[in-house]
Amino acid sequence: MATIRDVAKAAGVSVATVSRVLNETGYVHEDTKKAVNLAIKELDYSPNEVARSLYKRKSRLIGLLLPDITNPFFPLLARGVEDEMRDHDFRLIFGNTDEDAEKEQDYIQTFQQNNVIGIISMTNTLSKTTYNDLSIPVVFLDRTASSLPSVYADGKEGGRIAAQELIKRGSKCITLIKGPAHLQTALDRFQGSLEVLSSSDVNFNVMSTTSFSFKDAEKWAKDLFQKYIDTDGIIASNDIVATAVLHEALRIGKSIPNEIQIIGFDDIPLSSLLYPSLSTIRQPAYEMGREAAKLLIRLIKNDKKIDHNIQLPVSFIERSTTRKVDEHV
Repeated sequence: MATIRDVAKAAGVSVATVSRVLNETGYVHEDTKKAVNLAIKELDYSPNEVARSLYKRKSRLIGLLLPDITNPFFPLLARGVEDEMRDHDFRLIFGNTDEDAEKEQDYIQTFQQNNVIGIISMTNTLSKTTYNDLSIPVVFLDRTASSLPSVYADGKEGGRIAAQELIKRGSKCITLIKGPAHLQTALDRFQGSLEVLSSSDVNFNVMSTTSFSFKDAEKWAKDLFQKYIDTDGIIASNDIVATAVLHEALRIGKSIPNEIQIIGFDDIPLSSLLYPSLSTIRQPAYEMGREAAKLLIRLIKNDKKIDHNIQLPVSFIERSTTRKVDEHV
């Protein structure tokens, strides 16, 4: 890997001159600047962003916090963030918090030590003190907060759509799996479904859960079929939970979708690869990531004319865990 000394030698100048070109400080003759940039290109030299940020008191680094990197939904969001940031010459450093508040705080401190100029957070704790006391802009992604900018999908409408689709496909006893109560996005999905089910003539049950993890969902799926034996339709809190429910339904011999219909939430890549493939509510994850990045960049540039809360639409993706609308007749 080329160093700044290699660049200086190739360009026939001092290290100090290369530094002035990189940091755009002091006068450098145009011909000299061209020689340095040519050497940088030929040697494929990449300056140390952290060192540059400490020197210039500013950087092109953005902190990105994920709650669970093993959940395929969050890398989709992160990819959208990364692509948009790279288009504007920013770079990401990220942390995986494992839904642990102490770990989240540690990463925020690490970001500050590396002189990041903004943070995008998808974490599950969202302590107001943790974020409001920061001196840099913060955007929440797939999370909401009244005091800070947020980018999220229309979870309440997604919940409504899921309930409506199961009802019109003939489910008469629906189990609604409620996601983690401390996440507003999960509550929105639940409330949307509950609104439709409460005003319908179908029977329904509510099953409370505390996370989106597959390991936990396996236990809940077993409990669901033991406790709610008449269930013929399930609205899962996300696709990971829906996958666990689907596995358990097949294990106990249920016919999908004839006996049990299942709708997930997110539309992660796994959903289309399952057998039978999972019907779900699609959140536009990649687009959400890009929107969060755009919003943060505008905040960094002190743009006053911005929407602090950006909500993107959701849609129903029909696959094989739901019947066709006319098949239940």
